[in-house]
Amino acid sequence: MPPHAVNTRFATLKRIPSGVWVLGLVSLLMDVSSEMIHSLLPMFLVGVLGASVFAVGIIEGIAESTALVVKVFSGALSDYLGRRKGLAVLGYALGAFTKPAFALANGLGMVVAARFVDRVGKGIRGAPRDALLADIAPAGLRGASFGLRQSLDTVGAFLGPLLAAGLMLLWANDFRAVFWASVAPALLCVLLLVAGVREPDERPAQAGVNPIRREALARLGRSYWWVVALGGVFTLARFSEAFLVLRAQQRGVPVALVPLVMVAMNAVYAASAYPFGKLADRMSHARLLAAGMLVLVASDAALAAAAHWGLVLLGVALWGLHMGMTQGLLAAMVAEHAPAPLRGTAFGIFNLVCGVAMLVSSMLAGWLWDALGATATFVAGAIFCVLTLLGLAAGRQRLREAQP
Repeated sequence: MPPHAVNTRFATLKRIPSGVWVLGLVSLLMDVSSEMIHSLLPMFLVGVLGASVFAVGIIEGIAESTALVVKVFSGALSDYLGRRKGLAVLGYALGAFTKPAFALANGLGMVVAARFVDRVGKGIRGAPRDALLADIAPAGLRGASFGLRQSLDTVGAFLGPLLAAGLMLLWANDFRAVFWASVAPALLCVLLLVAGVREPDERPAQAGVNPIRREALARLGRSYWWVVALGGVFTLARFSEAFLVLRAQQRGVPVALVPLVMVAMNAVYAASAYPFGKLADRMSHARLLAAGMLVLVASDAALAAAAHWGLVLLGVALWGLHMGMTQGLLAAMVAEHAPAPLRGTAFGIFNLVCGVAMLVSSMLAGWLWDALGATATFVAGAIFCVLTLLGLAAGRQRLREAQP
């Protein structure tokens, strides 16, 4: 790489405000803590507490549905208050304080309660945190800033399972000891957010006004709703990564190594999110999003055609690449297309729509897998991606008009 390219990359990183770095590290630490638990929780529930797989599905469904609903109201509340940090701290603190409950659980009741409170915390912090990042980041660095936070977040997503696996080997499969170890990064995350992020001093002009009134929502504008629609349809193509794990197992990856599929996907995701976020500040959002969709089509094609685990790994790597290309970009697009006083509400609505789409897509993917086989699942994903590309082509003028 030419020296001037390296210097330019580091110059951009230096221009990103310290608050963005701190928010990224906060996400990293909470993901490490959460994934240490979540990567082991299904086995803990079934093997230690004696729960059925159906019960595990119900617990996860309740947890994720709770987070979806809370996200909308927390984002709107941050707009009403004109402040984001307090809600973000509350959300992360709720997540941190649930960690000991998993270690202490002797029955399903405590696990259900802990997962419920944990997801309430995730719902509370998500939209205000993203809106706070948009408030802190300069307009010309929003893509890079969201990409950086997403990269750091995803580093936590693969460090957590790796740490959990190492500790399980070290401590002779002691689930509860690993759960106790997860408390430390969660508490550090909250302390870092409290001490390391300063909210902008200016209070939005619309603070104190109900942001989910019809008049207020009308101010979000057509370009924003196009972003929401694109994100929702795109998410229909991007069902749960659990299906990547199932495909790997189906194509001969040894059971003990199957979790490394997610590590590989998240490693590519983490490595690509910041460079593509930075690129989003320099090129058309519509073109970059279209490129990410084409990469997802290629991933689906590889996974659909895979007769050997090597092609599965190629599909998984492409999946991680498309995530790096699109997830920070979509967040930056929401920030650019929503008025500053309504950013919390805007992120809440966007997260709700994409979350519902994820539930629907995962249910549809599971039904197709059982009824027609794995190939049909990934072919359907590619078809939804093509539909999203057509929608992007139809709305690209609105997106271009609102992009700085």
